[in-house]
Amino acid sequence: MTLGSTIRDAREAARLSIESLSESTSIRIGLLTEMENNNFTHCGGDTYARGHLRNIAPKIGVDAQSLINLYNEEHSTEHRAIQDLLVENNVMQVPSEAKKISWKIPAIGSVVVLLFLGLAQIIVSNQSEEVSPVEIPVATETQTPTPTPTPTPTVSTSASSTPSAQPSQAVQSKSGPVELTVAATRGNSYIHIVVDGKTLAKGSIFQGETKSFKGEKVISIYFSNPAGLDVTLNGKQLAPLGGQNEEVRRTFR
Repeated sequence: MTLGSTIRDAREAARLSIESLSESTSIRIGLLTEMENNNFTHCGGDTYARGHLRNIAPKIGVDAQSLINLYNEEHSTEHRAIQDLLVENNVMQVPSEAKKISWKIPAIGSVVVLLFLGLAQIIVSNQSEEVSPVEIPVATETQTPTPTPTPTPTVSTSASSTPSAQPSQAVQSKSGPVELTVAATRGNSYIHIVVDGKTLAKGSIFQGETKSFKGEKVISIYFSNPAGLDVTLNGKQLAPLGGQNEEVRRTFR
């Protein structure tokens, strides 16, 4: 049995006409007819649909929570996974890639460079030891001062190569934190806030409420009925993100 048929059967059991139910709940007859036909697309989103069900339940003698549970199972969009809601931004994939780059590749590269430098130093030292004993007997046999300038070029080349090998310093940039404030100034809405890959808020925000969030890198949002919300990013109020009964997804870095 669907939620719509449950509402219709309970109304008929309570001996109420759809006109009487409309007058007692202030809900249009056309919308009540659609709800009894299990069509909740014109209710204005999950928040308003649950409000209608809470209003209807005592009039037809049914527990309001049982109607809401049926609505969540058949029609609610709030139970979708966060990966499906934010798939267009790939928020969950960015941290994993950053970890792989920051640990594995630089560590392996550093080890390879150190091994290469160590082997090069060993080879150079062995070559210098092999050349020096060859030049000594030549100098003793000739007994002339001509061989003395031979070690001078080797010393000058090693000294000249030392300053040219100094590397330039790398400059790294760091992005600042992201601060977001959501205020329900014109009506009720549904929000889903993900800060740096973690869900910090998920559910209804009622008129008059204000919630603030702060992240190190990124804040992703999902709003249902954004027309009732004022959004402030890093101290600056943004333009309206959507209209009545719309669904909006955004990512701020």
